[in-house]
Amino acid sequence: MTSSRRDFLRSAVLLSAAVPLAAAGCSTTDPDKEKSGGGSLDKAKDAGKITVGFANEAPYGYTDKSGKLTGEAPELARVIFKELGIDKVEGVQVDFSGLIGGLNAKRFDLVAAGMFPTPERCKSVAFSDPEYVAKSAFMVRKGNPKGLLKQEDPGKKGVKVGVLEGAVEQGYAEKSGVKKGNITVVPDQASGFESLKAGRIDCIWLTRISLADLLSKHKDEPYEVTQPFTPVIDGKPQLGAGAFAFRKADTDLLSAFNGKLAELKKGNRLLPILQPFGFTQSEMPGPADTAAKFCQG
Repeated sequence: MTSSRRDFLRSAVLLSAAVPLAAAGCSTTDPDKEKSGGGSLDKAKDAGKITVGFANEAPYGYTDKSGKLTGEAPELARVIFKELGIDKVEGVQVDFSGLIGGLNAKRFDLVAAGMFPTPERCKSVAFSDPEYVAKSAFMVRKGNPKGLLKQEDPGKKGVKVGVLEGAVEQGYAEKSGVKKGNITVVPDQASGFESLKAGRIDCIWLTRISLADLLSKHKDEPYEVTQPFTPVIDGKPQLGAGAFAFRKADTDLLSAFNGKLAELKKGNRLLPILQPFGFTQSEMPGPADTAAKFCQG
């Protein structure tokens, strides 16, 4: 997962070129129907398919070795849209920073990339209610020799912390008492792991789900991910969430999607869909975790 997912201060409305994974054309819904909140859902039902934008980031939305679009968001989309009478989900790969621009340019019908709803993003698109919430954790050496369990532990114990460039965890670390000289900024997760392995840092601070995905790539090496926690900064819990993004005009599509998502949550059917991608009960959203909550900030 790139740092762009976690950087709440970075604008996500930049436009970038979309590279189609499959023959997935732009939306051609009737403008008048779209303005009144109709069109996209009917069009998708008539065509029997819908198109999602994704950023090729595991475990959120990516293509596997066979070229299949998968990940927690596309697989959840397949379940929901099948129940809405839409059997096929196609994908368009876009750089993460270009997903919102691509959506509003009608290159695809919605974004399926585990995107965080933020006040800035909510100005440009409408979000579904979250399918997961994201807590923090540390990746440490097996046995956790430094005893890092809570957000204040790295600062209190004077350990060296690795964070992704541009990610919110750098600010969390600084405000939790970690000295700037003990914070190492790395460009990506692979670099963070190499720094941990080389002993240049004592832990990586990131979301638990991202660290679990990183650990899955190094199963035979002596590292572990700590239990998740919610950082509290300036008295406010810092909990992110992943959701699907829709064009603001597509109220019918969003409403239908949210309805089916609510059914999955109520029937305890959501976790089994996300579990193969490393999600656990700790990432399941509660009744208060709504799009409105995260859009308000």
